[in-house]
Amino acid sequence: MKIVETKNVPVTNDMLCDVCGTSTTKPGTPAQFGVLSAHWGYGSQHDGERYEVHLCEGCFFSTLSGLRRQRMVEHLFDEESDQAIKPDAPFGLVERDNYFKD
Repeated sequence: MKIVETKNVPVTNDMLCDVCGTSTTKPGTPAQFGVLSAHWGYGSQHDGERYEVHLCEGCFFSTLSGLRRQRMVEHLFDEESDQAIKPDAPFGLVERDNYFKD
């Protein structure tokens, strides 16, 4: 026996960038956005706080560029060694060309 019931389910229609407020959805495609997130634990100044910022492609790469610059400044005068951070090293890129997330 099939029992059918109609339920209201919340569905995300769009995701707006938390920085510039633009839509991350283009006609015919799902939302394309980056997420900056943190969950601070015991011992942190922000213990128990969670953050999640949704960014459009432009704001994401602008933020990434700022973080790269900060990394460069922080390590500007480091001695050359195997552990020195190289300015042209990939920053945050985990994978490339995985269109289907498999």
